[in-house]
Amino acid sequence: MNKLLMTITSGALLCAAASAEPTERSSFDLDWKFARFGKMADGTRVPEPGVVTGMVTASSAENHNPVDHAIDGDTNTRWCAASGLANQWLQLDMGRQVEMTGVRIVWEKDSGNPFKVDLSRDGKTWVEVVPKAEAKGAEQTVRFSTPARYVRVVADGKQAAWASIRELEVLGKDGNVVKPEPATGDDVQLAPDAVAFDDSSWRELNLPHDWAIEGPFHMDIENETGKLPWEGIGWYRKTFDVPASMAGKKVYLDFDGAMAQPKVYINGEFAGEWAYGYNSFRIDATPHLKVGEKNTVAVRLQNLPASTRWYPGAGIYRHVWLTVSPEVHIAHWGTYVTTPEITDEAATVAVETTIDNTTEASGTFEVRSEVLDGEQVVATEVSSLDVPAGKTAMVPTSLTVKQPKRWDIESPNLYTLRTTLLKGDEVIDVKDTTFGIREIEWHNEKGFLLNGRKVVLKGVCLHHDLGPLGAAVHTRGMERQIEILQEMGCNSIRTAHNPPAPEFLELCDRMGILVIDELFDIWKMQKYGKVNGYNIYWDEWNEKDTRNFMLRDRNHPSIIAWSTGNEIPELGTPSMHWVPAKLRDMIKSYDKTRPVTAGSNNPAAATNGFQNTVDVYGVNYHLGSYDALTKNRQDMPLYASETSSTVSTRGEYFFPVDWNKSKGFYNFQVSSYDLYAPGWANRPDLQFEALDKYPRFAGEYVWTGFDYIGEPTPYNQDQSNALNFRDEKERKEAMELLKKLGNRAPSRSSYFGILDLCGFKKDRFYIYQARWRPDYPVAHILPHWNWEERQGEVTPVHVYTNGDEAELFLNGKSLGKRKIGEPHHYRLTWDEVKYAPGKLEVVVTKDGKEWAKAVKETTGEPAKLELTADRSTIANDGRDLSYLTIRVLDAKGREVPRTRLPVHVRISGPAEIVGIGNGDPTDHTVMKPVDPTKARITAFNGLAQVIVRSKRGESGAATIEIAGEGVGTTKVDVEVK
Repeated sequence: MNKLLMTITSGALLCAAASAEPTERSSFDLDWKFARFGKMADGTRVPEPGVVTGMVTASSAENHNPVDHAIDGDTNTRWCAASGLANQWLQLDMGRQVEMTGVRIVWEKDSGNPFKVDLSRDGKTWVEVVPKAEAKGAEQTVRFSTPARYVRVVADGKQAAWASIRELEVLGKDGNVVKPEPATGDDVQLAPDAVAFDDSSWRELNLPHDWAIEGPFHMDIENETGKLPWEGIGWYRKTFDVPASMAGKKVYLDFDGAMAQPKVYINGEFAGEWAYGYNSFRIDATPHLKVGEKNTVAVRLQNLPASTRWYPGAGIYRHVWLTVSPEVHIAHWGTYVTTPEITDEAATVAVETTIDNTTEASGTFEVRSEVLDGEQVVATEVSSLDVPAGKTAMVPTSLTVKQPKRWDIESPNLYTLRTTLLKGDEVIDVKDTTFGIREIEWHNEKGFLLNGRKVVLKGVCLHHDLGPLGAAVHTRGMERQIEILQEMGCNSIRTAHNPPAPEFLELCDRMGILVIDELFDIWKMQKYGKVNGYNIYWDEWNEKDTRNFMLRDRNHPSIIAWSTGNEIPELGTPSMHWVPAKLRDMIKSYDKTRPVTAGSNNPAAATNGFQNTVDVYGVNYHLGSYDALTKNRQDMPLYASETSSTVSTRGEYFFPVDWNKSKGFYNFQVSSYDLYAPGWANRPDLQFEALDKYPRFAGEYVWTGFDYIGEPTPYNQDQSNALNFRDEKERKEAMELLKKLGNRAPSRSSYFGILDLCGFKKDRFYIYQARWRPDYPVAHILPHWNWEERQGEVTPVHVYTNGDEAELFLNGKSLGKRKIGEPHHYRLTWDEVKYAPGKLEVVVTKDGKEWAKAVKETTGEPAKLELTADRSTIANDGRDLSYLTIRVLDAKGREVPRTRLPVHVRISGPAEIVGIGNGDPTDHTVMKPVDPTKARITAFNGLAQVIVRSKRGESGAATIEIAGEGVGTTKVDVEVK
């Protein structure tokens, strides 16, 4: 049994009154400047300042793999010819004569393409110095000794490997790399990392910031990644004061996440970098700062093409913190808490505290550990340790909490660990850590147990974007998602497929959500053609990323398992199983209290040796493998790590209704009868049936809780997915439309969500609510009942309920009763209902008593608008949000389905519009308005959304007014204070 107590580093550290001045952590989000370079949304390129251009040319180049990539010093980028033809060339002008002794070529991959090298003094007359021969390996150095100014590599492409070079370097007479230089007289522009760089024309903004969500959507961008301009380069600059009081302190910049490949410069000096855009990291600013002066920090980010299969966001999309510590201090992520024993009478709290000594003197210190329940101290222990000069030391401490209040999904009780570092009577440093006491066990027969009782995992997978807000972190946006999921009965979330924002885990701790925390989507092997995926970072970064992931997250009570990855190619490659074994061992070195798992979409991985690299086996889809899995893996806990992948568009229904899952796709939308799914997936009913048949499974994680940007299956491959139309005429029309659209489907966000991109409930919400909340009366009818063109035609009616019998009425006339299990176990159906306008009503009973009712009525035409705010009062911190829902109503106040009505929005007062949406996966309206005081959004099937954010430091009433043609105006106030 795994027994553990979890901790979390608090956002605000307490400062005790002492001369040493303990660690202070403050927001570093305000007053940045920003500019974009490289690839733009329309495919054009904006040159990056300070980068020498025009010195390299080529026979051709792909738009997203231009020639400059071959000399940018980054082996993660590349030049690629625009075709697989022979004699594609890359030419480099050194800017002057160079005594060349060879060239080093880093190919995209080991393709064996034939190549040769030519040299020229004047760019006109060429001499072959390396005859054409097959390339040997992915990196090759060829030698010669010739003075020249120009070097040209000529390579043959082929069908599977076009000519492509990551880096081309010239070697000088001493064998070192010689850089190209502009010819004499050329202007050299300062790079943005330089202190003197002129950023006066750059945008001013606050973090977190996602540049890609600002759009625009562009049809030429892949819909797999949302048709938004996430590729390219972004620079952020900030000037700040470093007061004299910081002298003798350690100063750090803590980044919660930056997409991607952040390189940090301070006062023109390179200070540090990270690669993985989803991980948190620290930069030691101390050696680069000028105390008592103004200082400049510059951050360069670059999103590479072919690096992701969903929308990643772009920029410094999470928070940044300035941390100032004494020279001897509690280490970053330096407290770790477990509980070896928990009873109702007492919990043993085991604390490991790590101290950093950055001075040149050794010292003996005391660590005082206090456990607080609210403001009351309930346990205290003091330990001492010696910390050598320039070293780190750890001290263990054991405390006892009497009558502990356990953390649970029903009662997420939290404690505070206050750690104080002392030198004699002097307080050196103080750190508060929030934690919860609880026990978990994954059992091979019982499933998952929390505090000794079985808890069925009713989970969803979530990507990290927040719909109209993009990837930029907004705590209230994540909190709202969790609130809606809990209303449905969800009790667990899998962070697909990356470490989440720290605030997300804090919310799960506070709100009682169980979390499977996932580290990677790609390991060492390339996946799905993503040549710039995490595989290019693996060798250098996997240990660093695992360390930061574990140290940051291992103290959260919400986390119940560590997932090393998702649907990884290594699953089916036994010779590569050392990779997950290494990850497992690294994770266990940081935390032994939770199991290691992964999401497996390869049934063979349960028996080919991969199963030995995890503690708990997670199955993605493959319902047909459940029987063999339960027999072959009787020794392991099991759960369904990714399920269903049903697709639907809120409010869209297509006829005739076909139970074949490959049907229901039309006009780039998907029918909401919840019967349709891609080939690997199934409707929810079949997943429920499998879980009921195999109760050893601890539960499921539905793909996905919310729609997300990108991956718009079944239209995810643009031209290839003009499919599944009911007849050849419709198929022909679809292909003609696609041709007009440049053979690109307009879909830009997913159809998988139980809720749409705005968080509006699809019909599927209620089939899960009915299953996951059996004691909460549920009755839901679909479809809507506005079918003027279907008079007298068969229009099947489905009902989701957790009752056991229901009777359906149309205009007061009974259409018969249906019982659960006759024939369907998880929905009730009336398949022969002929449409007539009016009132459709279902009355559900349970155990012979009335349980729930639901009504769908034929509405009138749109007559008015309704505007409601989820929160009428928000804080004036410049971060808090209010979500406003626009509903199109008829004269009787009923929501009108099938409505596509343009709505104009204006706001005045101390708040601004930061997002708009409507749940339509094909709508290309920019979701972050350029003007934060006004917007235009089309209500989709009766609904639209406006998200407003408070203005920092301003108070009063923010008035939001909406208007539409023929429906008048309405407004609502949101109080900001």
